[in-house]
Amino acid sequence: MPIGPITMFSIYVICWWVALFTILPLGMNQQDQKPPTDGAQWGAPDKPDLKKKFITTTWVGAILWAVIMAVIFLGLVPIPEVSGT
Repeated sequence: MPIGPITMFSIYVICWWVALFTILPLGMNQQDQKPPTDGAQWGAPDKPDLKKKFITTTWVGAILWAVIMAVIFLGLVPIPEVSGT
């Protein structure tokens, strides 16, 4: 096995974060927003739907991770051996 489980988990975490910041702005429409009167931030959405976006991020990150792992295990990207001296 070219990489260990900790490295595989780290790659998944990176995929998850990249997917999160890609998915967060989806569905946000500021054209219909009225100016806030309660001191809230102007750009804050009324309904952010974070639970739905986190679930979507999880499966998109898993698909992205699976593609990266397939590329690594098929040998399409060479992984150099690191000697532990």
